[in-house]
Amino acid sequence: MKPEELEAARDRIVPDVVTEGLSVLFCGINPGLMTAATGHHFARPGNRFWPVLHLSGFTPRRLAPSEQGELPALGLGITNVVARASARADELSSEEYREGGRLLTAKVEKLRPRWLAVVGVTAYRTAFREPKAQIGAQTLTIGSTRVWALPNPSGLNAHWTVQTMAEEYGRLRAAVQSTAGDGA
Repeated sequence: MKPEELEAARDRIVPDVVTEGLSVLFCGINPGLMTAATGHHFARPGNRFWPVLHLSGFTPRRLAPSEQGELPALGLGITNVVARASARADELSSEEYREGGRLLTAKVEKLRPRWLAVVGVTAYRTAFREPKAQIGAQTLTIGSTRVWALPNPSGLNAHWTVQTMAEEYGRLRAAVQSTAGDGA
């Protein structure tokens, strides 16, 4: 994709991949320019979301970003804290994160997923005013929806490898399976 095509995608909104009653609603920080240009979440080739989703057992095979429409049948969905696309997450203001957290809360109250998984602990901390939050299950609930903070799958997040991310996403998957029959 040409640089001018990517730049033209700045500030676009990418539709969520959602339905009511999902097992897990994955929540990115905001769409990158490649995502906005293609309309497919986590579309940048270096993003590790799709491989990690498969390696952690959430999907039976590695899906391509263009196959995101298959997620709801697996009980999974995708949204973002901030809807507008940017080249980097550091282009977003704290106010945008907090407003995104407010809008995300309303979305979760409407859709009622069992788990909300925010992929980016820093975004979670800012959006939900939880400055000490760590990766893993959170004490915050939104209605009956439980919340988990996951590592950001961006290739820029060098602190986490595909394998260590898959292990953490796998911890969430185990929690989802253990709560499958609790009516949450």
